Order: sequence, then C-alpha cells, then structure tokens
Amino acid sequence: MSINLDIKLKKANKVYHEGENIGGVVVISSPSDIKHDGISLTMEGTVNLQLSGKNVGIFDAFYNSAKPIQLVHCSIEVAAPGKIPSGKTEIPFEFPLKPRGQRTLYETYHGVFVNIQYLLRCEMKRSFLAKDLCKVAEFIVEYKNSGEKAIPHPVSFTMSPESLQNVRDREKARVPRFCITGKVDSTVCCVTKPFTGMLVVEQCEVPIKSVELQLVRVETCGCAEGYARDATEIQNIQIGEGDVACGVAIPIYMVFPRLFTCPTLTTSNFKVEFEVNVVILFQDDHLVTENFPIVLTRH
Repeated sequence: MSINLDIKLKKANKVYHEGENIGGVVVISSPSDIKHDGISLTMEGTVNLQLSGKNVGIFDAFYNSAKPIQLVHCSIEVAAPGKIPSGKTEIPFEFPLKPRGQRTLYETYHGVFVNIQYLLRCEMKRSFLAKDLCKVAEFIVEYKNSGEKAIPHPVSFTMSPESLQNVRDREKARVPRFCITGKVDSTVCCVTKPFTGMLVVEQCEVPIKSVELQLVRVETCGCAEGYARDATEIQNIQIGEGDVACGVAIPIYMVFPRLFTCPTLTTSNFKVEFEVNVVILFQDDHLVTENFPIVLTRH
C-alpha cells in the first residue's frame, strides 16, 4: 500500500459563498511512519483566458497580457517538518473565503476560452530521495442570495421565410414555405431554474426532420489591442423528432448545466454571455434558426 494524500471538505456539495469559512481535513494514509519536510495547503482562485486559433494572428500582444487573473490566494502550514505515524492521520484546516485586494469573486465557470476555477492544493515536502506528494481538490463558488428576484421578460416569436435574416432575397425564394409561432417564458433566467416556453408548427410545405434547442456560450476575451469573441455550443436538446404535427404545442424545456453556465458576466478583460437557438431542420436539410440572447442570474 502506498502513501495516500487527500483533501476532504466539510460540505459534501463543495459549494461556498464569499465570506464563508472553507473547512475540512487533510487525510494522510500510510502503512508505515513517514518523515516529511512540512505539509502546506494553498487556496487559489483564478480566471484563465485564452484566444482561439482563428484569432492568434490578429493581436499576438494578447498572449503577453492574458496572464491568469488571480482572485484569491492564501497559504497555510498544516504540519511542521516531522513524522506522521502509520495508519490514517487527519489534520483539520480552515480558510476564510475572501478576495485579494479589490478583486471580485466570480462564480465557478468551466468554459472554452474563459475558465474560472477555485482550488485547494496540498503539498507534502519530502527529502530528495523521496518524491513530494501533491493533491488538488476543486471547490465551487456561487454568489450569495441578494434577495432580488429576476424580472421575467417573455418573448413571442414567429419564424417564416420573411423573418429570416442573413439570407439573400433570391435564396429566400428557395426556402420552403413554413410558419412557426411560439413564446419563450423569459429571456432573463435563473441558472437553477429551467428555460421554458412552447412552439407550434402552424404550417409547413416540406416534412420536418427535427426540432432542436441549442444552448450557446459567447465568450469575449481582450485587452487594449482588441477583443476576440467566440461562440461555442454547450448542449443541444431535441424537442421534436421527425415531421411533427401542425397545430400541436411543443414544450420548450431545458435545464442549465451548472459548471458550464454561470450568471452573465461582464468585466473589463472578459465577458461570458449566453444565447439559446431554436433550430428547425427540414428533411431536405435546409435549417432555420431563431436566436434568443439570454441573461442568466443566480436568483
């Protein structure tokens, strides 16, 4: 049996808010006594930014300025150099979750070009003949309940050849005749509640292959030299399969995945925004899309 180093938090869900104490234990399991040169624990929170490949040549200077933004950093010594007895040893720890200086603690978010992550890193230093041990554990940061509820913004929509944008007039003539109406219950959404609404196929000349709901993140990274804006799909849910019946209300229902979404965020260096697309795919492989920029909130 080898030496095992682990970090266990008191909270099973690992969700914390600014101002709370992050507590837990460092667990060391070993079949024999261990001599070490000190055990340290570091709490760090960073925003990592990167450019997509298509933007690399536009402003290379961004690479020099896009260093990780450090939101929180704190280190403590949990054990002075000495010996750890064989068996299982638990060493308690506690950190206050406070930002560095005037920084803001943003919510945990795992994106493609923007990544906001909070980690606990435990290191056991050992002599040069033995390998140092390291364990990293992620915890989740969420905004506190401000008591303010998001005000619903319902939106009604109609999809038809005439409503299409980014299509030339002569190409519009080739698009099959169709009419789809519907409504979105709100474009201001709480991340813990589903995105809801309904749509109705009023009429359609050609058979429909699929009706889909697509959630997209729009990440903007930049500096004085310029900004790069990239949209990437988070998830795609089929809400209608095959040639759906006309005049039947199709429910729109989508749950926001926690780590891949967060409340809409705008800062001087980066932005994280979200959109929902209603996609109608016809059997002749034409597809039409209705786009809804949405604002995500915590409450």
